[in-house]
Amino acid sequence: MGKTVTTEFLPAFAGRRVMVTGHTGFKGSWLAFLLKEIGAEVLGYALPAELPVSHFAALGLAKSIRHVEADVRDGARLAETMMAFQPEFVFHLAAQALVRPSYADPKTTFETNVMGSVNLLDAVRQCESVRSLVYITSDKCYENLEWVWGYRENDRLGGHDPYSASKAAAEIAFSAYARSFFAHRPELGAATARAGNVIGGGDWAVDRIVPDCIRAIGVGKPVVLRNPQATRPWQHVLEPLAGYLLLAARLREQPMTYAGAWNFGPPSSEVRTVLEVAERIVARFGRGSIVIEPDGTKQHEANLLQLNCDKAHQLLGWRPRWNVEQTLAATADWYKAVMDGTEASTVTHQQLRDYFPELK
Repeated sequence: MGKTVTTEFLPAFAGRRVMVTGHTGFKGSWLAFLLKEIGAEVLGYALPAELPVSHFAALGLAKSIRHVEADVRDGARLAETMMAFQPEFVFHLAAQALVRPSYADPKTTFETNVMGSVNLLDAVRQCESVRSLVYITSDKCYENLEWVWGYRENDRLGGHDPYSASKAAAEIAFSAYARSFFAHRPELGAATARAGNVIGGGDWAVDRIVPDCIRAIGVGKPVVLRNPQATRPWQHVLEPLAGYLLLAARLREQPMTYAGAWNFGPPSSEVRTVLEVAERIVARFGRGSIVIEPDGTKQHEANLLQLNCDKAHQLLGWRPRWNVEQTLAATADWYKAVMDGTEASTVTHQQLRDYFPELK
């Protein structure tokens, strides 16, 4: 079992106005649903879900929170929406979130991840109600040297592929706004959050290992792996979300103390290869097979990436609750339950309570 970590921060959002960008995506839908369960007044701002099957739609979030379909690249609409809602907390998750599509459409990736994020920062600059901003980027914002040590928050930013570079650029934009504007608002706490690879039920994105496995198993085809020995710091989606919420609550209480950059990821002992993850998913389902087909595109893809999360452990008191085996079991069980006919909202609701016993 993972270590028990305090979640006394959950009530901090009850009855509060919280704005989430990217709430139609995988992580964003889990966060919006959790905030709704806590009792927050949630406004989501995002493009429509990309795929016909989505966690957002399955949860019925369009009817249970304030749902705004709009693009973060539309700076005027974003600022207008924020100003009208007057949020106290803002979580920025909207992004083009995949490496391989960033090669196919680098321009849109940069427009969304850099200028879309600048639009968000500028909207916060203009909105005096905001007391806490958690600005999510990625562990891929670091210049990845493929070394065995975990990257710390003060390590060099960079990126080989357009996605990674766009996330590094988004961090630089945040730093400029933080020093030029937010530092002069002592009541506003603003921080960036960099999380490792997240998995969990409800992710249907293409070119992600878990949904690729589920799709293959569902139609009786082998799971195809292009880079089986690549390692990732796998963690359940609720792990970084708990970190974001804890960070947001602390920013609201002590803005200057908790401002800055924060890593959220599992310990190195929990790192697994892509092949090991696929094998665990197949084993949990009790059916399926795996084949290896090396990628012939010659597009660069990192093989090794690990975060050092000492800062979050020591200063925030955040630690993962579930180990990798619990994470993989919960992830596979979510999809299996849904494939067997259980409503996605029911499974998600139960897993929230498995992770946060305080919600029961």
